[in-house]
Parts: sequence; C-alpha cells; structure tokens
Amino acid sequence: MSALSKDQLNHSREFKKRRALNWLTLGFTYSAMYMGRYNLSFANKALSDTYGWDKTQIGAIITAALTIYGISALFNGPIADRIGGRRAMLIGVFGSVVFNIVFGLGAYLGVLGTGSLLLTYFATAWALNAYFQSYSALALIKVNSAWFHVRERGVFSAIFGSMIQSGRALIFIIGGVAVTVLPWQWVFFIPSGIMVFMGFLTFRFVRDNPEDTGHPAFDTADASSGDTEKVNMKYLMKKVFTNPITVTIAIAEFCTGFVRHGFEQWFPRYMQEAQHLTLDSAVFQKGAFIVVVAGIAGAFAAGMLSDLLFKSRRPPVAFIGYVLQIICLAVVWAAPSLEWIIGAFVLNSLGISMVHSMLSGTASMDFGGKKAAASATGMFDGMQYIGGAAVGSGMGWMLETWGWGTWGPSMIAFSFIGAVLMLKLWSAVPSKNVKHA
Repeated sequence: MSALSKDQLNHSREFKKRRALNWLTLGFTYSAMYMGRYNLSFANKALSDTYGWDKTQIGAIITAALTIYGISALFNGPIADRIGGRRAMLIGVFGSVVFNIVFGLGAYLGVLGTGSLLLTYFATAWALNAYFQSYSALALIKVNSAWFHVRERGVFSAIFGSMIQSGRALIFIIGGVAVTVLPWQWVFFIPSGIMVFMGFLTFRFVRDNPEDTGHPAFDTADASSGDTEKVNMKYLMKKVFTNPITVTIAIAEFCTGFVRHGFEQWFPRYMQEAQHLTLDSAVFQKGAFIVVVAGIAGAFAAGMLSDLLFKSRRPPVAFIGYVLQIICLAVVWAAPSLEWIIGAFVLNSLGISMVHSMLSGTASMDFGGKKAAASATGMFDGMQYIGGAAVGSGMGWMLETWGWGTWGPSMIAFSFIGAVLMLKLWSAVPSKNVKHA
C-alpha cells in the first residue's frame, strides 16, 4: 500500500467512534426497512387464503412494487446525490412506515369486497411503499461513500451486509409466527413500529460527511477523487449513466434481480405448498435462520475476498456468487430431497448476498464515487428491481400453470449471464490513479 493510502487510513480514535455511531445507526435503520419490504412474502399465502386470489393475482402486487422500486431508484439516485443521504433515508423510512400501515389497514376494508378493487388497493399501497423503500440503499451508500476509503469498503460492506440480513432474520422469525398466531396484517404493523424508532435515531445521529461532525474530510480514492466539477445531470451522465463499466454492472444487476427476487419473494410459499411445511414449524424456522446466516456469511466472505485476495476488485467475487447460484438452482430443479433443497437454499442465499454486497453495496461507491454514489446505486439497484419485477405476475402465472418444478430452472440462465458479464469486468477498478499493493 502506498504512503498516501496509509495516511488516508490512519483515522483518529474520535473519527472512528463518530463514524461507528453513524454507520451503526444507518445500518440498523436499513435493516428495519428490510423488514418492511420482505414482510409481504410471509403474507403471500395468507392473502390467497383470505381473499381467494391465485398466484398470478398475488404476483401482480409483487410486480407493481418491484417495477415502481426499479424506476424510482433510477430517478431518486440523482435526487439523493443532491439532497444528501441523511435526508433521503428519512424520507424513505417514514414513507415506508405510512404505506406498510396503509397495506395492513386493507384487512378492514370489507366494503371493497374481495375482487379487483381490493387487489388494486393492495397493489397501489405496496407500490407506494416500494417508492419510499427505493431511497434506502441510495441513502445508505451515499452517506458511507464519504466516510470510507476505497480500501475499507469491501470489509465494511460485509459488516453492513450482515446488519441488513438481521432485518431479514427478524422478519423471518416475526413473520412466520405472526401469520400463524395473529391476523396477517400484523406482519405489516410490527415492522412499522420498528422503523419509526430507527427513523428517529437516524434523525438524531446520522450525518452526511465527516465535516458535518467537526472532523476533516479525506480523499476516499474512488471515481470522484480529485473531481472539482459541479454535481449536475451532465456530471452524473458522464460518471454513471454512460460509463461502459457501470452500464455492464447494471445489466448484471438486472439478472441478479430476477434470481434474488424469484427466490426471496416465493420461497416461503414454496416451502408451504411444495414441501408441505407451516411457517412456524421447527424445520422451516431452522432452515430460514440458516438461510439468513448464510446471507451474513456471504457478505463477509465477499468483503474479505474482495479487499484481501482480489485487491479491492469487486467483479471476481460477484462471479463466484453467480456460479454458486447456478449450482444451487440446479439442485432445487432436481429436488432430490428436503435436506438437499434446504442446503441449496442456504448456499444460494450466500451466493446472492455475495453478488448484492459487491455490486449494489460496494461497486456503486467505487465507480460512482462519493459525488455520484447514490446515482450509481440507483442505476444498479433500479435495474435489479426491474429484473425482479418479472418474478411477480410472470412467475406467479408460470407457477400457477406448470407448478413448482419450473421454479428453479427459470432463474438459472440469468445467473449464467451475470457470471459472463463479471468475467468481462474481471480486472475493473474505479480509478487508474488508485495503486494496489
């Protein structure tokens, strides 16, 4: 490592303490928002049972939300780059609180019947929740891009990945129990309360830059290092939206979205219908817990491999994650036994987490730079959710028509395309001026 890099990473104890307060608060807020995003998958079958809707109709709610999320992330990225990550996170968390509550209140709207009018209500409420949810990743990465040097980002993205997974862990535990012992709407009310609390802490403790807390700024050595240009649409187009590297990552993220959401939105229902498990059963709870642990392990493995083995290059680690997905989805396709399927779910979660933490979580900071980190995240995350939109009504129709045997193979081709794209970017780094030891 160069002498300059050593100086940049020689942070004072006071700086490290203040940064820790910043990223811990921000990370757990994002984790709480994950609860308010993935709770729908636990109400999936309950909504069908309550209102008589088939998988295609439930899928319409998922498609509406993921489509709005993807489009919103593309547009909200530049907004977050202009207003700052702290404000963007506050907008996102409190907006999500409102529409999680609105969705849950749909349980009391018997006057709308059980037909298309009520389905439209739920789809609209969940789409609006998705709009505000789209601010979360943009905000988190925008703030962190100003606090972490490029040499630190892989490992710290692993830490953030584990914190995010804690939100999934909580909703797996709470969601599975809540839909069994409480009316389904409580799967939306409980996360809302947690998000309110974390939103208050974000307002109290999170700041956009070290300078806002009295500490000096430092050169993060990313793609915006040394830039003196004003951050406007011309700058963002050049830095993010027309850069061949970022465009390639965005295409890969489209593939990631199909696999990630195809898995996460439907696997609880798969376990209920194809494997005949209840969501509060010991087998499901243990399996879901291990899936979450695997997601945490994937984030840590990705960060360590990236910073220590691949010298802060992100595509090689994402390639490994895609290969793991291909193998695991092939096992799900073959479905040899419940034990093999749970094992495949676990490793698939690890692979998805590796890709997600490297591309949306880290490459966006590297190649967007701290000036355009939110725009890069919006582009990557937006494409991921647009890719995921097809797993709603499209996958719902496929499962309704041909059954669960089509679920695994429908995702394999997308993981393969992502792997090929990462091979193309194997040696990509954010700046030629950054030296790697």
